[in-house]
Order: sequence, then C-alpha cells, then structure tokens
Amino acid sequence: MENAKEALFYRQLENKAVQCDLCPHGCKINEGARGICRVRGNVEGILYAENYGRISSIAMDPLEKKPLYHYYPGKYILSIGTLGCNFKCSFCQNYEIAQQEAATKYAAPRYLLNLCRTEEDCIGMAYTYNEPNVWFEYVMETARQYIDAFNIDVKGFSEKYYKDICGGTLREVQKTVEAASEMAHVEITTLIVPGQNDSLEEIKGLARWLADINPSIPLHLTRYYPQYKMTAPPTPVSTIRMLKEAAQEYLDFVYVGNVGGEDQNTTCPKCGALILKRGDGIVIEHLNLDEMQCSKCGKEINIIGLE
Repeated sequence: MENAKEALFYRQLENKAVQCDLCPHGCKINEGARGICRVRGNVEGILYAENYGRISSIAMDPLEKKPLYHYYPGKYILSIGTLGCNFKCSFCQNYEIAQQEAATKYAAPRYLLNLCRTEEDCIGMAYTYNEPNVWFEYVMETARQYIDAFNIDVKGFSEKYYKDICGGTLREVQKTVEAASEMAHVEITTLIVPGQNDSLEEIKGLARWLADINPSIPLHLTRYYPQYKMTAPPTPVSTIRMLKEAAQEYLDFVYVGNVGGEDQNTTCPKCGALILKRGDGIVIEHLNLDEMQCSKCGKEINIIGLE
C-alpha cells in the first residue's frame, strides 16, 4: 500500500466497517476488504485509495484517439490510466488493468505536468483506459477540477444490458451524461456488441435521448472485437453502418469507430459541406468553417479549439 492515500467520500460504520460513497454502488466494506472497484481498501476502519498515483498505462495521444472529434482537433493529450473499475464489462478491452493486477509505476502530479510540457501540441491530460472515477483523489490533485471535456461510454440503452453485461445501471450513467453536458464538452461512445445492444430500437432510443439533451453531441458507434470473457465474432460492419444511419435521424454528428478505412470526416449536418477531413482518425485538413459556422450555409458547428 505504498503511496496509498486516505480516500474521500466515505463514512465509518460499526466494527471498523466503512461505507464508500464515491460511486453509485455504495459499497459497505468490512475491515481488510476492498470495494467492487478492487482499489479502495479498508485498513482498520480507514478507507484508502490504494491506486493513488499508480500508473498502469501512459501515452501521448491525439485527441481523436479518445475519441474526441470535436475538441481541439489535431492536438495531443497525455493519456494516463490506473488500476480498477467499478464496472465488470464482459467485453472489456483493457481488462488487464481494469479487472486484474497489472504492473504500475508511481508518478507524482508534477511529473505528469512536466511530461505535458514536452509536447508542443499537448493541451493537458486525459484520464482513460479504465474508469477514472476510481482514482478520484489523484484526478482531483492533477486536474485541479479543470475537466473541460468528457468522452463517456454509454454501453447500451437498456437496464438489462447494463446489469447482465456491464455490472452497472443505465440510469446512473444517464445522470452523469446529463450533468456533464451542462458544464463541459461531451462526446459519447457505444461499443456495438452483436446480439446484445445492436437493435435499431435500442440505438434509436439512445440517439433520441441524446438529442433531447443536445443534438450536436457527437456519438461514436464502435465495432466490437472478441475480448476478455466474450468470444462472439466481431460486429458486422454492415450493422455499424445501419445503426449510424438510424442515429443520424436524430443527431448531427455520428461516427464509426474500430473500422479501418471508414469515413471519419466531419460534415455539416445541414448542407453536407466537408468541415474536417480525417485520415486514420487524425485531422489532416480544415475546410468550410468560419468562426464555428459552416461557411457554405451558416449552420453552427459544435467544435471547440479549432485553429
């Protein structure tokens, strides 16, 4: 437990048990035990964030890789991940760090800030690869609460899917999206798993709900590949394309992810003019945009930080 830090958001109970209030699971943790996330442990009635400063993965990534297509296109961000997760997704692409005990190295907050300064086009840090909420104390110290953008996984659009496949609840995720949309830039990612969350009705329901918040919220529909506990074959590309068309009935910007060679450009939702041209997910050209409006038809385009 070297470098562990006393956790925030917990209450002490009888017999040295504690109540963790950080996430919706609300784990009651007995002495010597950990919560569902595996990284918040009770030691003699004190709850510790055992993953404080423990970096499992680190990379300087383009923003588009998060994916964030409408936030500082073409810039870079220092991506960091830790251990643990409060979901149990059967398809987890990062299960080695989310569900197992991967190797880590401790990094002081100042070290990360210095790394950000080494890349001229780096605009900050991204807390990614596993659920950022589970190392809240470290996020709070390194970000100083300056969280300007979110890419939030909405893994499906039914409570049954969340319960059976992800170990969570849809409504709590919806509340997070709704709250984040009021204060920051938000984009949504949904991994399409064949036979599980790939119905037209489900994706239309997701798109309608997002449109009620803001139809300019970008939605990324990404292709599933077998991973962790799931062995089903990859999602047919035709399914992803069909669901993209369905979501576009309600949303201005819908993208396909994890499909090589697929069109990832940003176009004006009103007139179809090309706004951002991408190759391999990276912005390579800016077109037809004048002060955040389409220069062809005047439609406002939801893109932050475009130079």
